[in-house]
Amino acid sequence: MSLIMSMAAFALATSITPGPVNIVALGSGARFGFVASQKHVAGAALGFTLLLVLIGLGLHELLMRWPVLTQGIQWGGVVFLLYMAYKLAIDDGRLNAQDAAVAPSMLYGAVMQWLNPKAWLACVAGMGLFAADGEATRVWQLAAVYLVICYLSVACWSYVGTFFRRYLSNARGMRLFNRAMALLLVISVAYLLLG
Repeated sequence: MSLIMSMAAFALATSITPGPVNIVALGSGARFGFVASQKHVAGAALGFTLLLVLIGLGLHELLMRWPVLTQGIQWGGVVFLLYMAYKLAIDDGRLNAQDAAVAPSMLYGAVMQWLNPKAWLACVAGMGLFAADGEATRVWQLAAVYLVICYLSVACWSYVGTFFRRYLSNARGMRLFNRAMALLLVISVAYLLLG
């Protein structure tokens, strides 16, 4: 039981802290509401868990043999996150019904995890701590714990975002919020690159 509690504590520490996926969940909750954001939340949790299992079952060995793959993934993630920040920064903030804006999808949440350097670091560190020998039972235990904790953590961010909705009913408020989210994404990228 203490092993499961240690896994849960590690999963919570790495899942609840600010990062690109959580910032998008916050923005999605603010713009589209909690229920509409659940596709993104579920996709993020499932995408992370799949990445964790693959790393636990041997993907980390491939990455260690070919470090250029790791660098490619990191830089691809950085470019993707900076592109997202740019799109948020230039958004005019209008909330017209004709815009047909939709909340981030399940696939979007999963892909974000795969392009998120923080997720890769958490997976490698988690497997190093709890399943360094690649024992399948431990890999699956950590994955099960992470699935629940990751889902709840990302859901918390989208729930908090719903409290911003009342301030975002006009274009100016939404524009300021989008620019704040863009700045947070840039800061998280800088933190990942310098950390």
